[in-house]
Amino acid sequence: MAYEFKARRRVEFSETDMAGIVHFSNFFRYMETAEQGLFRSLGFSIVPKPGDPRAGWPRVHATCDYHRPLRFDDLVEIHIIVVEKRSKSLRYQFRFSKVTDAATEEVARGELTVVCVTHTPEGTMKAANIPPEITDKIEAAPAGVLGD
Repeated sequence: MAYEFKARRRVEFSETDMAGIVHFSNFFRYMETAEQGLFRSLGFSIVPKPGDPRAGWPRVHATCDYHRPLRFDDLVEIHIIVVEKRSKSLRYQFRFSKVTDAATEEVARGELTVVCVTHTPEGTMKAANIPPEITDKIEAAPAGVLGD
Protein backbone atom coordinates (compact mmCIF):
# COMPACT_ATOMS: atom_id res chain seq x y z
CA MET A 1 0.00 0.00 0.00
CA ALA A 2 1.16 3.53 -0.75
CA TYR A 3 1.20 6.62 1.41
CA GLU A 4 3.59 8.91 -0.49
CA PHE A 5 4.77 9.97 -3.91
CA LYS A 6 7.38 12.43 -5.20
CA ALA A 7 7.21 14.44 -8.40
CA ARG A 8 9.85 16.76 -9.85
CA ARG A 9 9.45 19.57 -12.35
CA ARG A 10 11.11 22.76 -13.51
CA VAL A 11 9.58 26.14 -12.76
CA GLU A 12 8.27 27.65 -16.00
CA PHE A 13 8.67 31.36 -16.79
CA SER A 14 4.88 31.72 -17.02
CA GLU A 15 4.59 30.59 -13.37
CA THR A 16 6.59 33.56 -12.06
CA ASP A 17 5.33 37.00 -11.07
CA MET A 18 6.74 40.49 -11.61
CA ALA A 19 9.18 39.94 -8.74
CA GLY A 20 10.60 36.92 -10.58
CA ILE A 21 9.36 34.34 -8.07
CA VAL A 22 6.74 31.62 -8.41
CA HIS A 23 3.28 33.10 -7.92
CA PHE A 24 1.71 31.64 -4.77
CA SER A 25 -1.24 30.13 -6.67
CA ASN A 26 1.04 27.81 -8.63
CA PHE A 27 1.87 25.83 -5.50
CA PHE A 28 -1.75 24.60 -5.58
CA ARG A 29 -1.21 23.45 -9.18
CA TYR A 30 1.93 21.66 -8.03
CA MET A 31 -0.16 19.91 -5.37
CA GLU A 32 -2.42 18.58 -8.11
CA THR A 33 0.62 17.43 -10.11
CA ALA A 34 1.75 15.28 -7.17
CA GLU A 35 -1.77 14.03 -6.41
CA GLN A 36 -2.23 12.95 -10.03
CA GLY A 37 1.16 11.23 -9.90
CA LEU A 38 0.14 9.35 -6.75
CA PHE A 39 -3.06 8.14 -8.38
CA ARG A 40 -1.23 7.19 -11.59
CA SER A 41 1.32 5.20 -9.55
CA LEU A 42 -1.62 3.18 -8.19
CA GLY A 43 -3.04 2.54 -11.66
CA PHE A 44 -5.85 5.13 -11.51
CA SER A 45 -6.56 8.64 -12.67
CA ILE A 46 -8.14 11.61 -10.91
CA VAL A 47 -10.44 11.74 -13.95
CA PRO A 48 -11.86 8.20 -14.22
CA LYS A 49 -11.15 6.28 -17.41
CA PRO A 50 -13.46 3.50 -18.60
CA GLY A 51 -13.17 0.66 -16.12
CA ASP A 52 -11.93 2.89 -13.26
CA PRO A 53 -14.04 3.38 -10.15
CA ARG A 54 -16.48 6.26 -10.78
CA ALA A 55 -15.44 8.92 -8.28
CA GLY A 56 -14.77 12.64 -8.17
CA TRP A 57 -12.43 14.43 -5.75
CA PRO A 58 -13.50 18.01 -4.93
CA ARG A 59 -11.22 19.99 -2.66
CA VAL A 60 -12.75 21.03 0.65
CA HIS A 61 -9.67 22.50 2.36
CA ALA A 62 -6.33 23.81 1.07
CA THR A 63 -3.46 25.66 2.74
CA CYS A 64 0.13 26.49 1.93
CA ASP A 65 2.86 28.17 3.99
CA TYR A 66 5.79 29.67 2.10
CA HIS A 67 9.32 29.79 3.54
CA ARG A 68 11.61 30.62 0.59
CA PRO A 69 10.99 31.62 -3.02
CA LEU A 70 11.27 29.50 -6.13
CA ARG A 71 12.40 31.14 -9.38
CA PHE A 72 12.33 30.41 -13.09
CA ASP A 73 14.10 27.16 -14.01
CA ASP A 74 14.47 25.98 -10.40
CA LEU A 75 13.94 22.24 -10.00
CA VAL A 76 11.19 21.65 -7.45
CA GLU A 77 10.32 18.35 -5.80
CA ILE A 78 6.73 17.96 -4.61
CA HIS A 79 6.39 15.30 -1.94
CA ILE A 80 2.80 14.22 -1.24
CA ILE A 81 2.10 12.26 1.93
CA VAL A 82 -1.28 10.79 2.88
CA VAL A 83 -1.81 12.13 6.40
CA GLU A 84 -5.29 10.73 6.99
CA LYS A 85 -7.57 8.26 5.23
CA ARG A 86 -11.23 8.19 6.17
CA SER A 87 -14.10 6.34 4.55
CA LYS A 88 -15.01 9.33 2.34
CA SER A 89 -11.97 11.62 2.41
CA LEU A 90 -8.21 11.86 2.12
CA ARG A 91 -5.98 14.49 3.70
CA TYR A 92 -2.57 15.12 2.16
CA GLN A 93 0.53 16.98 3.29
CA PHE A 94 2.82 18.48 0.66
CA ARG A 95 6.48 19.36 1.08
CA PHE A 96 7.99 21.53 -1.64
CA SER A 97 11.76 21.46 -1.97
CA LYS A 98 14.20 23.26 -4.24
CA VAL A 99 16.66 20.69 -5.59
CA THR A 100 20.23 21.66 -6.47
CA ASP A 101 23.43 19.69 -6.97
CA ALA A 102 24.51 20.67 -3.46
CA ALA A 103 21.35 20.07 -1.42
CA THR A 104 17.58 19.91 -1.15
CA GLU A 105 15.95 22.81 0.68
CA GLU A 106 12.30 22.91 1.79
CA VAL A 107 10.65 26.07 0.45
CA ALA A 108 6.98 25.54 1.33
CA ARG A 109 4.56 23.16 3.00
CA GLY A 110 0.88 22.67 2.24
CA GLU A 111 -2.14 20.58 3.01
CA LEU A 112 -5.14 19.48 0.97
CA THR A 113 -8.32 17.63 1.95
CA VAL A 114 -10.36 15.95 -0.78
CA VAL A 115 -13.72 14.22 -0.50
CA CYS A 116 -14.81 11.30 -2.64
CA VAL A 117 -18.07 11.98 -4.48
CA THR A 118 -20.32 10.36 -7.03
CA HIS A 119 -22.41 12.27 -9.52
CA THR A 120 -26.17 11.80 -9.58
CA PRO A 121 -28.04 11.58 -12.89
CA GLU A 122 -29.15 15.19 -12.25
CA GLY A 123 -25.50 16.26 -12.16
CA THR A 124 -25.19 16.98 -8.45
CA MET A 125 -22.42 15.57 -6.28
CA LYS A 126 -22.94 13.34 -3.26
CA ALA A 127 -20.27 12.26 -0.76
CA ALA A 128 -19.48 8.57 -1.17
CA ASN A 129 -17.21 5.96 0.32
CA ILE A 130 -13.86 5.74 -1.42
CA PRO A 131 -14.08 2.74 -3.78
CA PRO A 132 -12.34 -0.35 -2.37
CA GLU A 133 -10.13 -0.59 -5.49
CA ILE A 134 -8.58 2.72 -4.41
CA THR A 135 -8.76 2.52 -0.62
CA ASP A 136 -7.11 -0.92 -0.69
CA LYS A 137 -4.02 0.68 -2.29
CA ILE A 138 -3.75 3.82 -0.10
CA GLU A 139 -2.88 4.07 3.58
CA ALA A 140 -2.10 6.88 5.98
CA ALA A 141 1.59 7.44 6.56
CA PRO A 142 3.16 6.19 9.78
CA ALA A 143 3.65 8.95 12.38
CA GLY A 144 7.45 8.94 11.90
CA VAL A 145 7.13 9.95 8.25
CA LEU A 146 5.20 13.12 9.07
CA GLY A 147 7.93 14.53 11.30
CA ASP A 148 7.46 18.12 12.42
